Amino acid sequence: MSKKIPFQSLCCPTIILVRPQLAENVGMVARAMMNCMLSDLRLVCPRENHLSEKAISASSGAQSILEHAVVYSSLTEALSDIHFTLATTARPREMTKPVYHPTKAVTLLNDNINQQLKTALLFGAERTGLENEEIVMADGIVEIPLNPQHCSLNLSQAVLLMGYEWFKQTHDHDNTHLEMGGAKPATKQELSALFNHLETELEKRGYFRFPDKRERMQRNLRNIFTRSGLTEAEIKTLHGVITDLIRPLS
Repeated sequence: MSKKIPFQSLCCPTIILVRPQLAENVGMVARAMMNCMLSDLRLVCPRENHLSEKAISASSGAQSILEHAVVYSSLTEALSDIHFTLATTARPREMTKPVYHPTKAVTLLNDNINQQLKTALLFGAERTGLENEEIVMADGIVEIPLNPQHCSLNLSQAVLLMGYEWFKQTHDHDNTHLEMGGAKPATKQELSALFNHLETELEKRGYFRFPDKRERMQRNLRNIFTRSGLTEAEIKTLHGVITDLIRPLS
């Protein structure tokens, strides 16, 4: 067993890989962890060196997680300081054990983390997954709902899915935004000028021929363009479109 002190953070769950087979898979797990701001990686009986060139290359910049990873000779040792752990598995087991959706599983992890308790997620070997005697050590099972006809995930994908679920709940990032590409939003004055231009030309062509409906029609037109979040450049384009539409055909 490694003599390093575990790089455990109480603010996030520990990722424990049990009997990982390929160094590059461990490297890709480190990459997935870094994407989701997870830092603590523990390895139980890895077959290959997690600091090999293959692992470091596959980590794509997450080498620090590999360097701080701790290797254990048994799962019992790896879990010795953990208070609450969940095991990921896709196969039904002949045991009584609560099974959680990833969202609920992460909620439980965070409930324990908020009480300053150490938590962990267990992932089994690439080909065989976790053994029953390893799952017995967990407080519950996490099942990731996927296509029942093909629910196979590689190791780093499973870690990324659980890590992202944790990241979403913990950081609550809503990154929805309008990419402006350097353009400036149109001012209300510019929008008003566009409305006047459009309505003047529509008036000439009899669009507002029903007086009792005119106000509602104008309101609907203005609402369409106001809701669109037009830029200065788009306003100029629309002025040009209106001008060309009213130009007599040669």
